[in-house]
Amino acid sequence: MSNSFFSRFKKEEEKPPEIEEKTPVWNDRTYWVSTMQKIAYPILNNLSKGSLRKNMPCESKGDDGQKFAYFEAFARVFNGIAPWLELGADDSEEGMLREKYINFTLKAISNSVNPNNNDYIFVVEPKQSLVEVALFAQGLLRAKKQIWLNLPMDIQARIIRELKNTRIIAPYENHWLLFTSMIEATLLEFTGECDTERLTYAISKFRDDFYIGDGIYSDGEDFEAGYYNSLVIHPMLNDILKVMRKYSLSDGEFLDVQLMRSSRLSSQLERMISPEGTYPLLGKSLSYRCGVFHLLCQAALLNILPRNISQGQVRSALTKVIQKQFTDNKNFDEDGWLVCGLNGSQSDICENDITTGSMYACCSVFLPLGLSSEDPFWKEPFEEWSSLKAWNGHQVQIDQSINF
Repeated sequence: MSNSFFSRFKKEEEKPPEIEEKTPVWNDRTYWVSTMQKIAYPILNNLSKGSLRKNMPCESKGDDGQKFAYFEAFARVFNGIAPWLELGADDSEEGMLREKYINFTLKAISNSVNPNNNDYIFVVEPKQSLVEVALFAQGLLRAKKQIWLNLPMDIQARIIRELKNTRIIAPYENHWLLFTSMIEATLLEFTGECDTERLTYAISKFRDDFYIGDGIYSDGEDFEAGYYNSLVIHPMLNDILKVMRKYSLSDGEFLDVQLMRSSRLSSQLERMISPEGTYPLLGKSLSYRCGVFHLLCQAALLNILPRNISQGQVRSALTKVIQKQFTDNKNFDEDGWLVCGLNGSQSDICENDITTGSMYACCSVFLPLGLSSEDPFWKEPFEEWSSLKAWNGHQVQIDQSINF
């Protein structure tokens, strides 16, 4: 993997920083892209060559982990980098790099759905595959122009069949309902048809039964503290409802309220980032690492951050989180694959259904790379995030709840 893309960025003469955390703005995006490459390259390169099963290690506590680990890894990488791919190729060095990764992804998808390929990993078997198919489908929605529309027609047809094959899977009455809904939203977008009941049932449950207040949904009937509102619930509700609004389905009217709730949750997530780039260890799936900020990153991508939080401070905060987890190699093995854990190899923090492939959910932190390098998210100067302002003794606004 070459890092020549970054060689042209020469360090400018720096003025004395106001605080040690200050980072040159021009360096943030290149650092994000470099880190994204470091994580995604082994998955996409191997799958595009048909060697993912051969080369990717598989760590898992559960007996069935290896069956799904490879699809997990690819679906989660693709889900996170899809908006960046959707920017398409151009004459810039980053644009040429995107072209390379677009080609990687197209070939990887073709191999993954080909029963005659060594890396035929797109196998629909209850129940865990429902998760990965939904994350893959969400990635297709996020990269429709560059990926879906550039796939050969026979590959598209194969994917459509596999999406429909998930209809035999009955989801749990929690965030899993959104997996079925996401798949149907993708079918609606790409075919104009869907199973309306599977599409809308999850929307009605979260809208009418699971909302607790202040931007938070329970994950089913019972509430548990954790990050699943950010990991799955809000990001999927937002993308599903955008499709429903596009096709004038009545439940799509809920999108406006949902986006306001997402905006509120994004402000809570921003406040959870400590001055050091750490965050509270609450709930399940902490081994997803910075992927727990999926919703905050989507809010930046969709331009729905609350007005009292600048894009510069969100970028600065997320950069600190990424640096905390990926600047050194403690979260990679000697061959560049992610290891199971939060901050190094920590199997005790992983649930039984966690595998090496699950680790690649961290890629959702890279959603803002889908914004142009000229977007204010990347152009605004460094700014202290809320906790850094507060602990440095600077002015910080009070937290404001919502009641809708």
